[in-house]
Amino acid sequence: MNDRDSVLSAIRGALSGVPGSESPDASPLSHGRRVDHAGPDVVGLFARRAAEYRATVVRVPSAGAAAAVARALARTGTRSLVVPPGFPEDLVPAGPWSLLADVPPLTVGQLDAADAVVTTVATAVAVTGTVALDHGPGQGRRVLTLLPDQHICVVRADQIAPDVPEALRLLDPNRPLTLVSGPSATSDIELDRVEGVHGPRTLDIVVVEDA
Repeated sequence: MNDRDSVLSAIRGALSGVPGSESPDASPLSHGRRVDHAGPDVVGLFARRAAEYRATVVRVPSAGAAAAVARALARTGTRSLVVPPGFPEDLVPAGPWSLLADVPPLTVGQLDAADAVVTTVATAVAVTGTVALDHGPGQGRRVLTLLPDQHICVVRADQIAPDVPEALRLLDPNRPLTLVSGPSATSDIELDRVEGVHGPRTLDIVVVEDA
């Protein structure tokens, strides 16, 4: 028996007692059967896991969110910042950088020349340290998060889901989704890590926690 046959045999065995008329939706998985991987400190776990992926994570009260974005921009010497439609105006800090609105849509050349982009997110996953964008208001087009070299994500603490199943329930499957776990990176045959090949080299996450 090869590996494929072993897997299929295990699936057939698990389904042997299931009536043929039963559908997945008719038998929702009981939460009591799931293992809690996150624990009680969901926000803290998200911050640790995202940092393990080399993202820079700060946790601030809502009154300090704009200042946290400004510090992230100043750290990288940003000169131009892309702000997507719908991003909260009170979170856009004043500074020596120019602001680029994506209305009308910026060209690929303009985005490639921009230093940074700031977005909100649709949700985030604590156990994986992942942020998820569905490109609704405040998140912009997908290309906005691929070309500028720095991506700053503003995440409300109440948007952080403990695990992947809970996060998926918050996403619209009919919208394009972008999942980000740390800066864009790849490794060559020598396993030398290179960041920024397919997206931003710098990922900053500002977690906004109300006091």
